Amino acid sequence: MEETISLKELLETLRKRFRLIAIITFIAILISGVVSYFFLTPIYQASTQLLVNKSKDEQTPYQYGDVQTNLQLINTYNEIIKSPAILDIVIKELNLNMTVKELNGKITVENKTNSQVVNLSVQDSSAAEAAEIANKTAQVFQKEITKIMKVDNVSILAKATVEDNQGPIKPQPLLNIAIAAVVGLMIGVGLAFVLEYFDNTIKNEQEIEAILGLPVLGVIPTMEESDVRKVGKNRPERNTRLRGETLGS
Repeated sequence: MEETISLKELLETLRKRFRLIAIITFIAILISGVVSYFFLTPIYQASTQLLVNKSKDEQTPYQYGDVQTNLQLINTYNEIIKSPAILDIVIKELNLNMTVKELNGKITVENKTNSQVVNLSVQDSSAAEAAEIANKTAQVFQKEITKIMKVDNVSILAKATVEDNQGPIKPQPLLNIAIAAVVGLMIGVGLAFVLEYFDNTIKNEQEIEAILGLPVLGVIPTMEESDVRKVGKNRPERNTRLRGETLGS
């Protein structure tokens, strides 16, 4: 026989386990905030733009086929920019203390569909170094591509700069805290239902009726210790008589 759980029972479970859910959510938020603000290294980003378009003489007509050729070359150029042929030179000229693989991981190259503009972005713990690497990579690529592809069709549109009070792109503490709050809440709610599912104790007379199928004839109320003391204070004569009988015996 399948058991059904009403909305009232679900809400009652959440109410009963509210403290557990709140504690787990708070711990998740606290851990996320501490890690985001004190342990994660801020990462800055600098970007430069390259235009893939062969320079032409003013009297030479602009051909549509040239644009298509440049667009087809962009995917190849995106790979060449991050190749050892370019990055080795960048490392040597900037005297960077990193390998080609490490530098490759800092660089992102992308362009929009049917666009001849290539965005070259660099992420680093230093905003100034990120801009320096981006600009140097663009310069080296512009120079070396004429040797590699035997074509001069790359120009630098915009150089990477360091803005005043530039903030890091990651970590984002507030976003991390919000995500941690949601995750903590989900874990807390899930744990509350798991604990409730494995709790086999009978909590009230309604559960007895449901399990045994018999009506409850009476209920013995639970008395706290404070209630017992209160009753004792309200019956001093009875207490005195009982003590007297005890001494007499």
